[in-house]
Amino acid sequence: MERKIISKNFGVEDSWTLPVYEANGGYAAMRKAFGMDPQAVLEEVKASKIRGRGGAGFPMGLKWSFVPRDIDKPKYLCVNADEGEPGTFKDRHILENDPHMMIEGIIICCWAVGIRKAFIYIRGEFHKQCDRLDSAVREAYEKGYLGRNINSDGFDLDIVVHRGAGAYICGEETGLIESVEGKRGQPRMKPPFPALIGVFDCPTVVNNVETLAALPWILQNGAAAYAAIGTEKSSGTKLWSISGHVERPGVYELDMGVPLRVLLEEHAGGVRNGKKLKAVIPGGSSTPVLTAEEAYTVNLDYESLEKAGSMLGSGAMIIIDEETCMVWVLTILEKFYAHESCGQCPPCREGTAWMHRLLCKIERGEGTLEDLDKLEDIANNIGGKTICVLSDAAAMPAQSFIKKFRHEFEEHIKTGHCRFRDNKWTAALEGVH
Repeated sequence: MERKIISKNFGVEDSWTLPVYEANGGYAAMRKAFGMDPQAVLEEVKASKIRGRGGAGFPMGLKWSFVPRDIDKPKYLCVNADEGEPGTFKDRHILENDPHMMIEGIIICCWAVGIRKAFIYIRGEFHKQCDRLDSAVREAYEKGYLGRNINSDGFDLDIVVHRGAGAYICGEETGLIESVEGKRGQPRMKPPFPALIGVFDCPTVVNNVETLAALPWILQNGAAAYAAIGTEKSSGTKLWSISGHVERPGVYELDMGVPLRVLLEEHAGGVRNGKKLKAVIPGGSSTPVLTAEEAYTVNLDYESLEKAGSMLGSGAMIIIDEETCMVWVLTILEKFYAHESCGQCPPCREGTAWMHRLLCKIERGEGTLEDLDKLEDIANNIGGKTICVLSDAAAMPAQSFIKKFRHEFEEHIKTGHCRFRDNKWTAALEGVH
């Protein structure tokens, strides 16, 4: 079911400005939150059952509850706006069309957790989105929604917009924290988790843009109303970004639990040019691929996608039609992960580049069956053996592509030919490091 909670102002003229946001009920939830005890706000968010929309799907209220309430150190919020997973472009729409909704969510979060300073870590390439975010933050300061004594009860809150440099690894929460501190963006060992040791060694909440943008609606309409949307364990609505071989690529807000077929065919117009569906990457490029048969029978919620052998991830669907070479697609994906590995952990640094080189060899028609076995062996041995999950993000596509489309890999090897691309090798895909 289509239901506009986060995207209600998308398409409204000047939707990114404060007057338009206020005219549509903006900042009323903030005032309601200020009339509540912070712990009551936290309990309301817990009861809504909202889970993080950045990829991990961790319950938002539970994450907040890990932050110590009575501690002498400052506490911080880091907003993860470093959207860099191939296929994912939903947060960009929020930042561009309705940054005040996220800012209001930031204020609610900080009130509940007792935070006085928030960092918005935004992807460096998001020039337009960053300009609008800067403008929205400035408007909020001028209106007294940020700064000193914003609730007439001594509550202070400052927001710092921090532009990243475009490294995928800084979308990982501890890599992001390192970057905020001015260090090289490399993930930290966990534990300790950021809720205890985060920015500047202080307790830190890290939340995604979409997750925070849902808070005003939850506070205004109540946790029960939000929990009633979607499924029992996957509550609320979700922004789904859909791209690839589809008639109407874009961002659609639908309830959790909607069938993937409904999103693809009724909202996105189906597979482009009337072709048949071959496969779907359902949650961003790191999630295991689904065959057409699997995609047409799965619902879009955390539990259903897990049961189907994949993940909801960031809710970014890449549609692949029947005339696409799966070896070619995987080669592109693995080039990305090899390029974006921070190099800190040898299994990731060496393994991702090695997988990419083997795929280039197979795609060129020079591979062997031993290369295919080696590719699978590397994927099976890098996942879960590194500080962060980038190695898993590289391994899962390789494992699922080979498992479900092995015949295409073997055909390349046995014939030395790609029947989909007529051996149109692009040298640009080679050479990562």
